[in-house]
Amino acid sequence: MPRSTDILLTALAPAIWGSTYLVTTEFLPAGYPVTVAMLRALPAGLLLLLLVRQLPAGGWWGKVFVLGALNFSVFWTLLFVAAYRLPGGVAATVGAIQPLVVIFLARAVLGSTIHALSVLAALAGVAGVALLVLTPAAALDPVGITAGITGAVSMAASTVLSRKWQPSVPLLTFTAWQLTGGGLLLPLALWIEPPLSALTTENVLGLAYLGLFGTAVTYVLWFRGLSRIEPSAVSTLGLLSPFTAVILGWIVLDQSLTEAQLIGALTVLASVWLSQLAGRFRFRFPPLLRKVPQT
Repeated sequence: MPRSTDILLTALAPAIWGSTYLVTTEFLPAGYPVTVAMLRALPAGLLLLLLVRQLPAGGWWGKVFVLGALNFSVFWTLLFVAAYRLPGGVAATVGAIQPLVVIFLARAVLGSTIHALSVLAALAGVAGVALLVLTPAAALDPVGITAGITGAVSMAASTVLSRKWQPSVPLLTFTAWQLTGGGLLLPLALWIEPPLSALTTENVLGLAYLGLFGTAVTYVLWFRGLSRIEPSAVSTLGLLSPFTAVILGWIVLDQSLTEAQLIGALTVLASVWLSQLAGRFRFRFPPLLRKVPQT
């Protein structure tokens, strides 16, 4: 299958994730981050397990729980903490450092080459997201900043390890394992948060959407991309999530777009495009700048 098709299919995942903010604010009960994370991951994982009917074996149990925690339990919990403690723009900008973290983790864990263009694309992505979502009134909170950075590192580590650990099972099975392992948050949810109140029809529809489309479908596409594309190129596609969130806010919630946001949107798209070129493009110094051999 052509690389462009792999990129487009993988990009669908963060594009759908961009709708999470809209669905969360409009359809889900507020104040239950761990419970919602559990209800988002566990049913989707169990549904896929019923389809694949295969459990991990041997050392894969430990790896599955590590990946599940990094991808879902730890990441989603820290994401909610950052979202509650920081304005949305600050939280999204902090999270945008993930592609940069992936570049250096992939070098340390996988031995991947660090391309200057990948670093440039990652930095441009942070700048683009900042222009897209930051406001002049944005405030900083140390706990929120720490949660945002740690969450970005968690997702970056899962991106790299998902590339390193590739079991000899179908992709759907591997996704089912991770979602189930990451969704086993029930004891934590019961300990940290009060019991969930009676769900409305809107709550059920919102959870069903996030579980089926926002989790089961998207993570199959995401893990598929990680198995075929360099982690640095995949992680930059994640910047399409805040991009989609802003566009949906403009279309559905009638929010306005400023000139800075339009520039940020274009910068994010340019960042994604540059990151896809990084593996195929090499910087070459002009002849006049090359070192002249000593005679």
